Amino acid sequence: MASHVIDMLTIGNSFGTAEMRAVWSEEARLRAQLAVEGALARAEGDLGIIPTDAADRIAAASTEEFDLAELAEAGAKAMHSLNATVAALQHAAGEAGEWVHFGVTTQDVVDTGAVLQIRDGLAILRRDLRAVAGDLRGLAERHRDTPMAARTHYVQALPTTFGFKVAVWLDELLRHLDRLDDVADRVLTGNINGAVGTAASLGTRGRAVEEATLGLLDLAAPTISWQSSRDRIAEYAQLLALISASLGKIATELSTLMHTEIAEVDEPFAMGKIGSTTMPHKRNPALLEGAAALTAAVKHAAALALDGMATVHERDAISWRAEWIALPELHIYLAGQLATLHRVLDGLVVHEAAMLRNLHLQGGLILSERAMFELGGRLGKQTAHQIVYEASMAAIDTGRPLADVLADDPRVTASFDRATIDGWLDPLNYLGDAPAAVDRVLARAAEALG
Repeated sequence: MASHVIDMLTIGNSFGTAEMRAVWSEEARLRAQLAVEGALARAEGDLGIIPTDAADRIAAASTEEFDLAELAEAGAKAMHSLNATVAALQHAAGEAGEWVHFGVTTQDVVDTGAVLQIRDGLAILRRDLRAVAGDLRGLAERHRDTPMAARTHYVQALPTTFGFKVAVWLDELLRHLDRLDDVADRVLTGNINGAVGTAASLGTRGRAVEEATLGLLDLAAPTISWQSSRDRIAEYAQLLALISASLGKIATELSTLMHTEIAEVDEPFAMGKIGSTTMPHKRNPALLEGAAALTAAVKHAAALALDGMATVHERDAISWRAEWIALPELHIYLAGQLATLHRVLDGLVVHEAAMLRNLHLQGGLILSERAMFELGGRLGKQTAHQIVYEASMAAIDTGRPLADVLADDPRVTASFDRATIDGWLDPLNYLGDAPAAVDRVLARAAEALG
């Protein structure tokens, strides 16, 4: 019976995806480790370090099915994470089994196996991040000129467009795609160099074995052992946390825009979706809340990976085991976030009328900056700021439109008529560089996403 939310049948898909769980399953971990053992045997056979017929037998045996329950029982007796697997492979290889795991140590196999899993997980994350970026690209294109209120410090500030807001998110995700491509060269590097990283057990041929083994696995070979240098894993973990933080921010923002009093967007809804067991009317941002909540879990897992950098001497199991916990959680949680956001963004309902309504909610106050600069061209910026400040505070206190208050001020009407004042306070005339900025991001997205 599952005891972690990741694996629970009833709620597991709120915390990850079946595809990513398969990458980090116990079966996948075993397959990856056996793949390393098989590649090691083939490399050593090709180099004449072990008999070629033994290498062939070991490589063939490394593709056989092994009983996880039996391995677990044997591992519990040995109190060792890999010994049971090596023994089972030795048994499966028959007489050739004497050459299994020749010249390497447990961490070589476990680390390199984990990198194979990372490679599979990275491919999924990159694909799904591109999909979410594509969703944002479509929204930015469609809503390039859709006006809405920009908000700072939680309150209305100036007009913007929904396309601009989305394009800011899109630009951020495009940078994350660049970062994923950049980090791949460092994290997709194996480690085959023996008990303390010197490959002493293989004499002068250790480097050749490492390069040949990792070449067969299509992984990079390190310049020097990274058994005690966990920065590759830690850097990758922090990047996944960065991506998760961006996704969590987007989900939180969209949740906020779903507030009843704002009502500018809605996540997809279909009959049968329940918002509350007691309040039948509720349409909660359930998907968005679930996606936003995962960022905290990803950040904690990334911190755990950072703890893994505190290696004692040339190797220890205290820091190393932290990665065994962190890596599956990082990938599974982030895959869940990406899948959920793709689902939401692909069907996001944008209420353009509500956005326009909210722009006029404060009776022109959202254009106080423009009024100040228009007045400032005649009276000076600081003087204009004081005039518009006084008018704005009066408008707030009395509930009158800002244009009415300004039109009552002789300092304003001495130079400007009411029609001009009304023109200042039209939000559609104060979008600045927003549409052009969206176009710049869309051009970059076209290059990055095709």
